[in-house]
Parts: sequence; C-alpha cells; structure tokens
Amino acid sequence: MTPQAVLAQPFTLPNGVVIKNRLFKSAMSEALGTRDRSPTPELVRLYQAWADGGVGICMTGNVMIDRRALGEPGNVVIEDDRDLPALKAWAQAATGHGTQCWVQLNHPGKQAPKGLNQENVAPSAVPFNAQMQSFFPTPRELQDSEVRELIQRFGKAAGIVKQAGFTGVQIHGAHGYLVSQFLSPHHNRRIDEWGGTPEKRRRFVLAVYRAMREAVGPRFPIGIKLNSADFQRGGFTEEESLDTIRALSEEGIDLIEISGGTYEAPVMSGVKADKAPVQDSTRQREAYFLAFAEKARQAVKTPLVVTGGFRSSQGMAEAITSGAVDMVGLARSLAVEPDLPRRLLAGQEPQHLVKPIKTGIKAIDKLGLLEVTWYAGQLKRIGRGEQPKPHESGLWVFTKFVWKQLGLGKKRRQPTRLRAS
Repeated sequence: MTPQAVLAQPFTLPNGVVIKNRLFKSAMSEALGTRDRSPTPELVRLYQAWADGGVGICMTGNVMIDRRALGEPGNVVIEDDRDLPALKAWAQAATGHGTQCWVQLNHPGKQAPKGLNQENVAPSAVPFNAQMQSFFPTPRELQDSEVRELIQRFGKAAGIVKQAGFTGVQIHGAHGYLVSQFLSPHHNRRIDEWGGTPEKRRRFVLAVYRAMREAVGPRFPIGIKLNSADFQRGGFTEEESLDTIRALSEEGIDLIEISGGTYEAPVMSGVKADKAPVQDSTRQREAYFLAFAEKARQAVKTPLVVTGGFRSSQGMAEAITSGAVDMVGLARSLAVEPDLPRRLLAGQEPQHLVKPIKTGIKAIDKLGLLEVTWYAGQLKRIGRGEQPKPHESGLWVFTKFVWKQLGLGKKRRQPTRLRAS
C-alpha cells in the first residue's frame, strides 16, 4: 500500500467508535479563552480549520478543570455548564466532515508560571530546578480532601464535554502536569494512600479515569496522554509507565497517546534530558517514542498513538504498518499547516520542517514553555482568520510573553475575589 493509502484507512476503537483515518492531531495549548475562561469565536474558527483539514481525531489543548489553577494565560476552564452554548458551538465546528474532536482535560499542578495563579499546588512541595525557579514558584502540597475534590472535578468536566457534543475526552497525564506529577517519584513524595509506592502513585490517575467513566458511560471514548518517561533523575521510568499502561488497559481505557518529558526536560520537543539533540537512529525512524510504543504494544492490546518527530508520510505509514501504533500524532506541524492531513492523504509532503524554537539565550531555550508560547501564537493567527508565520522570531515571541506576564502580575496584586466553585 502507498503511504497515503495506509494513512487513509479507517480505524475502529474497541468500543465501536470509527475514526475516519489514522491521523491524530495532538493537543496544543491555544490560549484562546476569554478573561472569564470561556471559549471564544477564535477557537471555533481554529477548529473549523482543522476539521476542514481532514484530520481523523482532533484533540483540544489544555482545557482546565479549576479556575484557580491555570497552566497558561487564556486557558478555557470547564467547571460546570455555564459555558455550554459556547462549548456546543466549538464542538459543532470541530466535528465537521466526520472529524472526531476530543477534549483534553488537565490540571497544571506545580507547572504554572509565577503570577498566573494565587498559588500552585502539587502532590508534594517540590520546587523546580535552580534554572527554572525564577519562572515557577514552589507549590503547596495538596491535602487529601483536595485530591479527592480534583478527582470529582475531572469527572464533572468530562460529563459536560459529552453534553456539549464533543466525541471523546483525554486525560493529560504527560509533560509534567498534575496527573504526571502524581505518577512521578520525583514530584510525588507523599506517604499516604496517594504516594510512597508505584501502585499508590497510580491511584490518582485510575481514580480520575473511573470518575470520568462514571460521568460519560461505557461507549464514550476516554483516552490518556502518558509519558513514556520523565527523563528526570528520580522521575517516572519506562517500567512504571508500562505498569501504568497495563493498569489503564485493564480498566478499559480506549486510546493511549505516548509522549515524554516535562518543562524541565522537554523531550517532547525533540531535545533529550541532557539537552543534546535526539540521536540519528531515532530521527531515521522519525517518531521520538516509537521504541517505547513497541514495548507497550507487547504489553497491551489497547490502541496506541505516538506523537512527536514525524516528518514524512513514509515515516508515518511505516509506524502503522510495523504494528507499533494504530494512529500517528501530529501537533506543531498543524500549527503552521492546518490543512496538512488533507495533503498527506493526497500523497503530498509537509511544506515546513518543524524545528526547535530558539531565542539565542541558552537559559530560555531550555524551557519547554517557549515552544508552548510560540505555537500558541500561530494558533491565534489561524483563529483570527490569518495565515501562520512559520519563521517568526522566538526571541520576539518570548519578549511579548514576558511583557504580558508582567502585566498579569501587576493585576494580581490588586484586590480580587475568586468566584466560588
């Protein structure tokens, strides 16, 4: 079969839901929410562009479950049904042409910049490394009652996602956010029922899945984005990841997207934990985490997706025909080429090679946050009906981000009252 024929094959999830092709748009933080954390017309326009572009599953980015805990400025938050009309408009646009659109639900935990939230919380009060402490505050350790409340928030948000007309939901369990923090022995140093052993560290993600499943029923797809490893000393290992995958598979999760890294070790952006480039052998196979996916495939029958590193239709097709994965994940390329799926299915190749975003300042270039900010700017352009700028300066983008953060910090010092939830 030609690469485009492989990518064009429909895929049926174990619950019977049919995906029209093997192309999976992975989550990117859009930062297009209102000041009240509601969806905007720009989000509708952006997801309409991706639906028109022909992708099989389109995953939203970083929808938060708590207004007190944002990951980036401009996050949409789902706590209740106050924004149901706007969510329905978003879902309707995003599911055009038979596209599946799933909502990624997330809580940042400690991984939120200074000045964005009144406080950051996490499984344990573990600070960031010395290079990043000027950007991220040390979090407060969650109390047991707060952990249980967050589990219920995930469940409630999932129910609203289904009510709005989206076709699935994904737990963000990767990249150093809260679920990932609970899984990591580096971030989770608790000695209660939520930590202390790998089994106890897995309790949070399993409880989140069960709360969501109770809210949406047996046939509504629930997936997870999970790290193959944290790539940090003392962090989440491949062995623990495989055990987590087995546990989630036994629970009945519908789709597992494999990624890796955190803001402190942004491997998902093509950089190893020691900041050296990814090895040539990995680049030749294109996908960063394909070797781990092969191990996961031996462990479970649950459908798998790998995101990160794909550069050609041939590389994507080979990942599928090898049996390692069922779908291929694309993210950054769709921020500069929203119609890329349609062109891949027509036998064409990407027009722009995705490269790490750099400012020329080493301390800044090591931050995964820069990648998030640069690509969020491209998504805003599409949301405004404009064309992306694939060659935009990383330094200029970071300068704008710092300026905005300083403005937010100034506002935070003014008296304010949080809305009860």
